[in-house]
Amino acid sequence: MQQLELDEIQGFLVRDYKEMPVSKYFLLQVTDANKAKNFIKNISKNITTVINKNEESFINIGFTSFGLSALGLHQNNLQAFTREFREGMVTPHRQRLLGDHDSNDPKNWNWGGPNNEAIHLMLMIFDKSAGKVNEHTQQLRKEFEENGLKEVFILDGETLPNDREHFGFKDNISQPAIIGSGATGIRNDNIQPGEFVLGYKNEYNVYPDSPSLKEKQGDINMLPDAPDDNGNKDIGKNGTYFVLRQLKEDVDGFWNFLNDKSKNDDGSLNAEESTKLAAKMMGRWPGGAPLVKYPDKDPGILSNDNDFVYTETDKLGLKCPFGAHTRRTNPRDNFEETGPEESLNLTKKHRIMRRVRSYGETYTASATQHTPVDEVGILFGCFNADINRQFEFIQYSWANYPKFKQLYADPDPFIGVRENPEPGTEQIFTIPQETANKYITGLKSFVTVKGGAYFFFPSVTVVEYLSTI
Repeated sequence: MQQLELDEIQGFLVRDYKEMPVSKYFLLQVTDANKAKNFIKNISKNITTVINKNEESFINIGFTSFGLSALGLHQNNLQAFTREFREGMVTPHRQRLLGDHDSNDPKNWNWGGPNNEAIHLMLMIFDKSAGKVNEHTQQLRKEFEENGLKEVFILDGETLPNDREHFGFKDNISQPAIIGSGATGIRNDNIQPGEFVLGYKNEYNVYPDSPSLKEKQGDINMLPDAPDDNGNKDIGKNGTYFVLRQLKEDVDGFWNFLNDKSKNDDGSLNAEESTKLAAKMMGRWPGGAPLVKYPDKDPGILSNDNDFVYTETDKLGLKCPFGAHTRRTNPRDNFEETGPEESLNLTKKHRIMRRVRSYGETYTASATQHTPVDEVGILFGCFNADINRQFEFIQYSWANYPKFKQLYADPDPFIGVRENPEPGTEQIFTIPQETANKYITGLKSFVTVKGGAYFFFPSVTVVEYLSTI
């Protein structure tokens, strides 16, 4: 087992911070690099790592490529980072990959888009109550003003009761565990650290691409040697990449659609069938119970059960449809037409560490209650060592692609549906059955992207190092 330097790795990667249910993400811009570096040096001493567990508040920090440049990182050193991180989330290529069209077009975003002010860094604060977070916020805002940092946008998030999200489903169930981090997963969820942390071997048994200095800058004595043995210094080790997307949820539209597709012959509401259809689309019942174990009826329990595979229990998708969101984004042992063992190995190479908070009012919908007053949604975040092979692959190849498995016109019903598909393009959800399959036609988009960016979360030492360049 690889020995991880847990005191260097930012804690949000390994721990979900459930004990700190309230959060604020400050999206900041550098206006004075020298002053900003003073702030970064001071904040580096307070960063929450994997093993600091006693702070009253948790703090983590990430930088966009534009932020590293604004702080003075040499362009030759910036070029050592992966292409997707350097370019950011908003390029024509990424727009096609991620399906950011129509209302999701970055031109319409509230932050992170081409019509918004540039985001250079993100400071994340987590606490036990809104009062404590607001206290912390007042102090931080003074420090921002004094240290050459401009507040561009704030994202308020929280963990809803019972880990539900606004559509009504229990969230954060199927998560990988990083081998050597102190966390332990079920039989198929223990993943090599290099899938999430730079500087360690991944599921291919190789080191992921990690940026090293091409030009000497700052106090290089703070940095470890790069693994290429060329005498370069490594600024990637113990760091990771973080994807953040603000996703608005059309809760009312979602449940109205399901209610319409499952209503009784006389046109009246059939809440049980509506909930079952929602579960088929998700792959779990609202309380979290997996369809492969409870295919016919909601057991009415809260469940974190993640100990199951598909080949031995549901190879034909009769319990959990192939197109269900949770099955598409984690196919487990039923990846395309490969055998179970090879499927598991392939799936392990495309896992992400999800870190999701809800925003808007504290509201959990159902078939009979689905009209929140204010805008609601999630702050979808995920950590990965290779944005292209992990997050972007899942979104493009598994969620957006309509020919997943034996399907032919089925995008992911939650995150893959086009608002305005090409003329003649069908968007359906297939429910396999022993006789004739059932088809839910005319899928609609119920999730809208409101902002997004790619961040580099350095090790604690590298955060401090950035203040010296």
